[in-house]
Amino acid sequence: MNAARDPASIEIGPRLADQLALRGVSRRGFMQFALGLTAAMGLPFGMSQQVLAAIEDTTGRPAVIWLHFQECTGCTESLLRATHPTVESLILDLISLDYSETLLAAAGHQAEQALADSIERNKGRFILVIEGSVPMRDGGIYCKVAGKTPQQMLHEIAPHAAAVVAIGSCASWGGVQSAAPNPTGAVGIPEALQREGITRTDGAALPVITLPGCPASPYNLLSTVLYYLTLQKLPALDAKGRPLFAYGRLIHDNCERRPHFDAGRFAEQFGDDGHRQGWCLYKLGCKGPETHANCPAIEFGDVGGNTWPVGIGHPCFGCTEQGVGFHKALHEQAEVESVTPPAFFPEVFAEHPGGATLAGAAVAGAIGGGALVYAVSAGQKLKAAEAAESSAAAESEAR
Repeated sequence: MNAARDPASIEIGPRLADQLALRGVSRRGFMQFALGLTAAMGLPFGMSQQVLAAIEDTTGRPAVIWLHFQECTGCTESLLRATHPTVESLILDLISLDYSETLLAAAGHQAEQALADSIERNKGRFILVIEGSVPMRDGGIYCKVAGKTPQQMLHEIAPHAAAVVAIGSCASWGGVQSAAPNPTGAVGIPEALQREGITRTDGAALPVITLPGCPASPYNLLSTVLYYLTLQKLPALDAKGRPLFAYGRLIHDNCERRPHFDAGRFAEQFGDDGHRQGWCLYKLGCKGPETHANCPAIEFGDVGGNTWPVGIGHPCFGCTEQGVGFHKALHEQAEVESVTPPAFFPEVFAEHPGGATLAGAAVAGAIGGGALVYAVSAGQKLKAAEAAESSAAAESEAR
């Protein structure tokens, strides 16, 4: 074996760039990755060098404690399967992951000692990442780690954290466990902290960032951590604690099927002509018009273009939106923030010789009044007028 390529013969340097080179990631590829993350965080391209420096600086790696409550571990699994370059490599080099029930090599008392040691070393400076909901019913007995309920762990750990990141829909607002009848009384981390009265040790409010998704996009977590490392502050958040750079726009706004929505082209059922041609999935229950996330912009899973639910022909079910995912029926139509199309929309290519088509009347009405409902009403009136004219013409010919 060539000694120059033998990992055993290479001394790994203290900087991330050295480890990336060892893994076959070029400097150019790494810089492109940093540039892409800069854009994803909504930062000017001129700040890409600062992002790059934050990634490479291993002296300021924040300690991270990762807890698991009521969940399926899907968020951790999606994180471990991210690529370009592999996020698991970057995350493990970018941060100091001191505790995670899924990834720890230690077990039992050794694992719990690692947790206690990390809290003691990094009081007020570590990031607490929580995956899963908190069962509030019966004192939280439906979920225990090392004999402790989530409430007990939150009281012991959260007050010493610099910030809390609730990753996934379960941690953000309760997720699938909070769906009716919600037997465990599951709630998200923000609500659990509020109901338990948990604050920082000095009494100040504990910053909480929510990264909903089922599972959450690993790049939203990575971008949030990098934002914190680059600017030494948390990103701008919406009213639900979600970073605006990732959840500031509706899925509907960036969806590749949006032109079909605007043109009134909808799949009526799975497998019909409209569905096979990539028309809008609104009538099949797509929740994109009321769900905020960057799924169509960054896609998911890194396995090729259009490989997110809507891209492969399945309606968005609103997993990042509280009160939508796991609460609304899959077939239930979304509440569109601008205009909700009527249940019965004219056929796209309907031909109507001898007068205006219903589709044409709809377009004219939408342009003039900006309301599709008015357009359909106008079209119906035109159709009635045409029928009356046809009847009069027939009577005239008969005479």
